[in-house]
Amino acid sequence: CDYVGAGTVEFLMDENLDFYFLEMNTRLQVEHPVTEMITGLDLVELQILVARGEKLPFAQEDLSINGHAMEVRVYAEDPLNNFLPSVGNLKRYRIPEGPGIRVDGGFTEGMDIPIYYDPMLAKLITWGKTRDESIQRMREAIAQYEVEGPATTLLFARFVMDHPAFLSGNFDTNFVKYFFSPEILVESERKDAEIAAKVALCLHLKEGNKIREVAY
Repeated sequence: CDYVGAGTVEFLMDENLDFYFLEMNTRLQVEHPVTEMITGLDLVELQILVARGEKLPFAQEDLSINGHAMEVRVYAEDPLNNFLPSVGNLKRYRIPEGPGIRVDGGFTEGMDIPIYYDPMLAKLITWGKTRDESIQRMREAIAQYEVEGPATTLLFARFVMDHPAFLSGNFDTNFVKYFFSPEILVESERKDAEIAAKVALCLHLKEGNKIREVAY
């Protein structure tokens, strides 16, 4: 098609593992950090070079894939209310940090989430030597992510990271339809809270025993 520039070609795969052309986006996709994490390339910089008429500083055979990466879109949407937008003030907003963790975002603590635009707060990307390592790093990053104010899709993202279908890779575009419901998420949160309460009680009792031992 004689296209020059950054672009993304998308395909769909059916149950027989046959691929079908879906579309071509003549721009960077929101998921481009995944490619950057596994290739070590800066696609934004490279598309600017191409737009300026410069040549790419590498050939196709120079490229290689290193490890696994995945991306979660952090939206100000409520997964317990049919993923409807959840606007408001970011009373607390702390992003995760660490090796293999990347956050591309445009909001900081104290800002308001408006009703006029797409409510994406950030893109959370993790890298690992293996897919399992990337998933585990994503779990840790989600646990570090602190948001107070609007509801976000982080709870849903954690649900996905723990789901057997996602872990096995045996899922399709009907994942939400087949596996997710707000009730499941509420029950999962209830169990997590119960476990946390039991751990806190156990630590409290141990600390109390230490104090009594010192007193004696």
